[in-house]
This record gives sequence, structure tokens and C-alpha cells, in this order.
Amino acid sequence: MMAVAAAQKNREMFAIKKSYSIENGYPSRRRSLVDDARFETLVVKQTKQTVLEEARSKANDDSVEDCIVQAQEHIPSEHDVELQDEQANLENLPLEEYVPVEEDVEFESVEQEQQQSQEPEGNQQPTKNDYGLTEDEILLANAASESAEAEAAMQSAALVVRLKEGISSLGRILKAIETFHGTVQHVESRQSRMEGVDHDVLIKLDMTRGNLLQLIRSLRQSGSFSSMNLMADNNLNVKAPWFPKHASELDNCNHLMTKYEPDLDMNHPGFADKVYRQRRKEIAEIAFAYKYGDPIPYIDYSDVEVKTWRSVFKTVQDLAPKHACAEYRAAFQKLQDEQIFVDNRLPQLQEMSDFLRKNTGFSLRPAAGLLTARDFLASLAFRIFQSTQYVRHVNSPYHTPEPDSIHELLGHMPLLADPSFAQFSQEIGLASLGASDEEIEKLSTVYWFTVEFGLCKEHGQIKAYGAGLLSSYGELLHAISDKCEHRAFEPASTAVQPYQDQEYQPIYYVAESFEDAKDKFRRWVSTMSRPFEVRFNPHTERVEVLDSVDKLETLVHQMNTEILHLTNAISKLRRPF
Repeated sequence: MMAVAAAQKNREMFAIKKSYSIENGYPSRRRSLVDDARFETLVVKQTKQTVLEEARSKANDDSVEDCIVQAQEHIPSEHDVELQDEQANLENLPLEEYVPVEEDVEFESVEQEQQQSQEPEGNQQPTKNDYGLTEDEILLANAASESAEAEAAMQSAALVVRLKEGISSLGRILKAIETFHGTVQHVESRQSRMEGVDHDVLIKLDMTRGNLLQLIRSLRQSGSFSSMNLMADNNLNVKAPWFPKHASELDNCNHLMTKYEPDLDMNHPGFADKVYRQRRKEIAEIAFAYKYGDPIPYIDYSDVEVKTWRSVFKTVQDLAPKHACAEYRAAFQKLQDEQIFVDNRLPQLQEMSDFLRKNTGFSLRPAAGLLTARDFLASLAFRIFQSTQYVRHVNSPYHTPEPDSIHELLGHMPLLADPSFAQFSQEIGLASLGASDEEIEKLSTVYWFTVEFGLCKEHGQIKAYGAGLLSSYGELLHAISDKCEHRAFEPASTAVQPYQDQEYQPIYYVAESFEDAKDKFRRWVSTMSRPFEVRFNPHTERVEVLDSVDKLETLVHQMNTEILHLTNAISKLRRPF
């Protein structure tokens, strides 16, 4: 719990404090999940650097004399610790804990993470007397400052120490760890590849946060060490982005993009319409007030809004049989049969949510507008789609500069009722949990070229399954014409493909099938840097981090039970009548 609380606090510390709006630097172009992700990366990076610089500056203002006194109190000098004592310390360690090696996979992975955490931001130069505080140390100090209990909480960590004077210096480090009441779990060394350094040592230990911070500062004062760096080693690194573990935590995932609202941009179709702007505010407030477990609020749509719906609905109804994929057509027909899709009224989100839950386990929750890429993708992991409830302006029925309820209902909902597509959408969401900002950008791009603007093959013909195509007949006709380029869907190349957000796309990606797309996507996700796997438990609506043997054993037991049921079913089907 301490690690999770620390991670959440650090997410808030680095959170975007400004709205995603034009006046705050957001590019004044049509909204897009990909652009939103890129903007989020930029602002988070700038905010993080400010926080880290403030922390380093504060550390440099501390008294150097105090640090030296503290070091002298806790680190034995060369004269105080004889070589025999150092050798005794080493000999008392279990054999598997001290293993000098030349090439060790674990050492290499920790060292790589260390190098990544120390990469300078831009052209930043270290300040004079900078004690070399790393991001991990600043985040650790931030977590320890919460309360006395937080400071006294046990912290698992890894220290990478570079020894200038030979392996005998290791005894002094172990003595210091003992002085600060730490427990050594693993020690590993190798001859260093750095000039002027004799050995590199990896030490994994458990220690209270407060003592760990003091140990780090004390070690840095010794002349025996070339450098010393901390690597947090909890189940989830304190630097890992916070993400919801239960569907109820989506209440915290409501950060909006506000770059193209009717109140902000004069090019918006509703900018000069005071009635429309007021209506948008009312519906937005309803969504902001929504909490997990609440029934979805009923919206009494006006005659003008129903007229706008009818215009788009009839157009899609005419085009879908020829240009939409079979899965979309089947779900669309089912929605008509159940009288959810009719031309004389807009479907309510609650009835649509009930329909989806019955067919694929997906459900809806109202959103006030376009969410940040990270928050939107996270909701998909729980088979929850965050949907707007407002309607585009009547003067622009066939185009909207932002997602509206017509886009959500006609574009997304039919395919979320298809089991294969629903599974693909959830896997994108699960892949986003704990992903880096750069990986969120790539996932957003994959989402853009699949769920929003994807094409697939059907009996040798190109059909549309992307919501942006199915709810925009102009781009739909463009996408299936010879005016654009069609490429085979490959996540690795799709994820870095520049996109067009002001005009129709020049390039569209074509999947052989949903199953083929899912298979390629899974292989690509396995190459991501996230150091853990997650799974969704539909019984508890909770995302489980698979980071321990116990959790894996429980999962294997559950899978064995399911396989037993399947085996029994096959055996019974094979029996003669």
C-alpha cells in the first residue's frame, strides 16, 4: 500500500496543472488522441524537470559541514575497519548472495535502468556542489516526507556503487548498512569497465526510507567510491505512472482536453450560439458529477438534437450495408431489432450500456469531453468506454471537431458489441496501464489507425471498422477509394506513423481480420518496456499486477480449472448419442 500511495502522490506531483487549451499552448488544430498524448508528454516532462530542479537546489543549499559530520558518524574510516573485519563481513554472507561475475543479466538490467534514470533533460548542466540527487532519490524523499509512518516504512531498494579502491571497500558499505539497521538481501560484483573504477557492486537491501536517505548521503561523502546510485525496487517502481486498479478508480481518470470547446475557439460551429454553449455546460456538469456505481443520468434531448441525430443516422444506415465490416453490420441490425437504434430519438447511454454488458461485458460511463490519452485508454482495460452525451451543433451535422454522442453511438458502440473487437479494445487498454509517456503516444497512434480509422479485408474487399470512418461518410468514401494508400497493419510501423488531423488521412492500415490484428498487437506489446504484466479479473472488476509467484500460482490454478471444464465438455461431445 505504501508503494502504491507513493506512486499516486508522485503522479499528482508531476500532474498537468493547466488545462489542455489553446491559451496554455495546445496546438490549435482538430482534436486527436495522438496529439493529446504528445502534448501530455511535453507538459509532464517540463513539470517534472521543474520539480526535480527545485529538489536538487534545496539539497545543495543544505550545509556541507552537516553532511560531512553525518558521514563521519556513520561510515567507518579506513583506519577504523581493518581488512580482516571486511573479509569477515564478506565470508558471513551466504554464498548465493555474493557472486563476483563478469556478465550478469540482473546487474546489466539494473545498470541500464540506472543510466536511463540519469539521462539529462535537454542541455541541463549539473550545478556546482550538486550532490547528484537522482530522480529515484527525490521521489523517495517525497514519499518519506508524507508522515512519520511513511518515513519509517520499509523500502526495498538496489544500490549500485562503483569502488575506486578495490573490493575491500565493500566491507565499509556493509558496515554502514548495518549501522543504519538495514538488511542485505543480495550482493553482486564485477570488475568495472569504467576508467578509474576498480569494481562495480550491486547491493539489494531492505531499510526504512528515512535511514535509506541518510545512508545514501553518507556514502556520497566517502572518497572510496566513484559514484553511488539508488534504484527503487518495490513491486512497482515509485516512478511508474499511477494507474487505476479497480473500476471505481476511474472516478480519478477524468482529465479533459479543452483545446477546442465552443467557449474557446471561434472556429467551433457553436461558438456564436449561446444556447448551445449553455447546453454543453449543463451536460458536462452532469458527467463531472457522475461516480462509479451511479446509474447513467438521463438526458432529455431537444427536437433540434434529435433532428441532427436523424440526419446522421439515416446516412450511416444507407452506407453501412455496402462499406462497413460484417461485425458492424450484424451489431447495427441487432441494435435496430431491439429498438435502441431508431431515427426518432437518441439512444440513452444507460440502455446502450445494458446492451453492451449483455453482449460483451463492456459498459459505459459519461464523460464531459475528450479525456487525456492515458485516462481514456485506462478505462478500456476495465471494459468501460467513456462516452460523451452532448450532440454536435445542428449547423454541422456531418462533421464534428470533437467526439460527441452521435460519433460514440454510431461509430463505437456497434463494434463494442462484437466479442472479438471488444477483446482487442480491452487489450489496448491493458497495455496502457503503467506504460511510459512515449509508449502511450504509440498506443494512441495504434488506436487512431485501428479503432478510429481502421480498415479490414472481407472477401477480398476493403471494409471499414473505424469509428471515425463509420460516423463520417466523407472520409469513409475517401478511405475506400484509390485516392489514398492502403498498408498492411503492423503495430510497430503503425505506432510511429505520422497522422493527418486537418484533412483526410493519406494512409490507412488494413487488417486481415480482427484476430490477425490482435495476434500482431499482442506480439508488439510484449516488446514494451513495462517490467510487469497485468490481467483483468472480471469477477472483481480489478486489474491484477502479476508480480509475484503467489499470484501466478493462483492464476495457473484458475486456468487449470477452466481447461478441465473444456476437456470434459469435449469428451462429452465426442460420446456417441
